[in-house]
Amino acid sequence: MTLVRLCAYAGLAVVGAATGVAGALVQGAWFPGGLLLALLAITSLTYGGAKAVGTRVGAAAPAGGWLVAVLLLTATRPEGDFLFSAGVGSYVFLLGGMMAAVMCATLPQLSPPADRKAPPAGRPGARLGK
Repeated sequence: MTLVRLCAYAGLAVVGAATGVAGALVQGAWFPGGLLLALLAITSLTYGGAKAVGTRVGAAAPAGGWLVAVLLLTATRPEGDFLFSAGVGSYVFLLGGMMAAVMCATLPQLSPPADRKAPPAGRPGARLGK
């Protein structure tokens, strides 16, 4: 692991935390459009992180930052205040964001591995009937 990749993971985690805070505010303020926007933001960030870095950790880093921020915002304070409303939108945001992050982190890699490239010219491939 290089220093550049480690910095990329840390940056993705910070952006994920900021997305979690922004999503927590937007999903309750502009229901249902804000909820869809917040879910689209975390989905785009985790998928984009995986594609930009090229590893599944690229999707897990912003998902981890998002999860930490959202869990800290769901805790009640001694005064009894909390950020999330008691509606169904908050639960959809929490569960939908977690599901989107897990789906993006577990997507298969689309580029073929180096050992599975096309066979050399003149040699048949592994597919029968071709």
